[in-house]
Amino acid sequence: MNRLRDDAALAGAAALFVVYALTLAPDVTYWDAGEFIAAAHSLGMPHPPGTPLYVFLLNVWGKMLGFLPFAVATNLFSAAATALAAFVSVRMLQRGYPAASRPAALAAALIAGGMSSVWINATETEVYAASLALGVLMIAAGDLAGRHGDLAGGRRWTNITAYLMAIAVPLHLSALVAAPVAIALASWSDAGLRWRRAFLLGGVMAIAMGTGRMSLWMTVAGAVLVVVSMPRRSLGVLAVTALSISALAMMYIRAQHDPAINQGEPDTWRAFVDMVARRQYDVAPMWPRKAPLWIQFANFGQYADWQAALALGPTVMPSLLRTAFTVLFLYLGFHGARLQWQQSRRAFLIVGGLFLCGALGVLVYLNLHAGPSIAWGILPANVPREARERDYFFVFAFWAWGLWAGIGAVHLVRRSGRPAWAAVAIALLPIALNWRAVTRRQEPERALPRVTAEAFLRSTPDSGVLFVGGDNDSYPLWYAQEVHGIRPDVAVITIPLLPTEWYRRQIMRRFSLLDSAQVRRYDGRMQVASRIADGARALGRPVAVAMTLNARERERLGERWTVSGVAYVEDGARVDTAASLALSRWVEERLGTRPPRAAIDPVNSYFRRVLNCPRQLSDSAVRSDSTRLDSACNYW
Repeated sequence: MNRLRDDAALAGAAALFVVYALTLAPDVTYWDAGEFIAAAHSLGMPHPPGTPLYVFLLNVWGKMLGFLPFAVATNLFSAAATALAAFVSVRMLQRGYPAASRPAALAAALIAGGMSSVWINATETEVYAASLALGVLMIAAGDLAGRHGDLAGGRRWTNITAYLMAIAVPLHLSALVAAPVAIALASWSDAGLRWRRAFLLGGVMAIAMGTGRMSLWMTVAGAVLVVVSMPRRSLGVLAVTALSISALAMMYIRAQHDPAINQGEPDTWRAFVDMVARRQYDVAPMWPRKAPLWIQFANFGQYADWQAALALGPTVMPSLLRTAFTVLFLYLGFHGARLQWQQSRRAFLIVGGLFLCGALGVLVYLNLHAGPSIAWGILPANVPREARERDYFFVFAFWAWGLWAGIGAVHLVRRSGRPAWAAVAIALLPIALNWRAVTRRQEPERALPRVTAEAFLRSTPDSGVLFVGGDNDSYPLWYAQEVHGIRPDVAVITIPLLPTEWYRRQIMRRFSLLDSAQVRRYDGRMQVASRIADGARALGRPVAVAMTLNARERERLGERWTVSGVAYVEDGARVDTAASLALSRWVEERLGTRPPRAAIDPVNSYFRRVLNCPRQLSDSAVRSDSTRLDSACNYW
């Protein structure tokens, strides 16, 4: 009991879990969370690659915590996964860092878990928290395999490492960022390098990557490498690998029953392959670069500047005070890395390898477009950009740097003659300096996404067909309908999904708004949307358009529109003043009138402006004045 009570790994993980619980989203959030929650609730398929194991784990976890609202339970899954990653990371550091006192281990956990991108993932239903936990477990298994050498324990942990690498395919391939580190650790011992083991696990990694990309040559090459490297053990390793990957079959089996969330509709072999390989999207090759390499590195530097003190400058623009703390933690990290290199090369490989793979490896492999907030005035105005900031892609790197910063903080404090535990105060700085910027317990994130979804549904007439514009329009609505049963009579049509034939089939099968010939025909998404609107009119169903669609798109769907809340309803009057004011009062009761706090992601402020549109439009109708309307209303 004393050992447990004093254990820094347990203390760090528990402290982080409490922090995450106190700042946890009490409901759905924007971006992918609504889709993941709805998919978990229906045991369905979110967007490609489908992440079937993640969905299954969320479903089971949500049922285990059935006394909580489903969204709160699934959000807590992310908190628990990140706390687990902290526990395992610190335990590895304690094994490999001789001078690591409990304060050093605790400081490392707190700083790593306090990085803003890590924290944000830990308080919503997002797969990257589970991916971080899997990656850390993978490294820990590889470390134990190397430490046990050629003994039975070494072989057992090698098999476990292979299993964890392969299970990244049905969970999320981003966990494979940690695979090279796990392979290096499993192959390195005091007796030297075990090249056969390196090739064996390298083959498993190739199988996992090949399966995730649905590349037959890469998968076969990986299997051959496994067999050639260790013929006697290859059958067992291949069996373990196949067992992990077999979780993908859940998508194919479940798709036969057409769950409420059934993106990609992988009920045939071809559709299943397309789903796993993400062929619905334009997956970038590593060359040519989608943005100048220096821009991609600058993007990483920009995201790094958001990690330690985001509340001091919660915008995409640089902040002198925020950046001062960034420099402080950069220094602590460099000092910790140097100290770890001097005292334990193996421990340095754990953290340094994870940082290198999570920063340079991710940057080179993903080949991202320029972020939405960088290099304006330098790049051409019409250059393609990422749809949102991608700081969460680099979470492994920020995690590793946090671990180093914790080690560096304790060493510097001890060298100054102060007690090592004083460094814990430094370790708490990221938590203190990020809290106001990342907490989801306050508005706008406490309720705004749910209110937005309900507002769109409230604005749609009974049995209406509502056209919406994208992820943040669609996913909270799917969540509201599937998890809470709010307005299931409304047929939500997501226009960006109309180019996919599987989605057109679902519209035909579920709503009878297209026929089989129209499903096969594709001549542009707005042409398809227009035919769906015609199908709704033929069935006597009202047509509504979310205010987030622009006026030109609305005109393609009809000619006479009435503003009703946050939607345009086909009618012909100018503004339904009574309905709009009623919605405004309901929104203000739920959210209050305070503007949203400053944030990196503009999605909250955008939807808050959209929810203000009914009152603005009602006022303009009374004054016959629309010159000062917010552009978010898309009035003209």
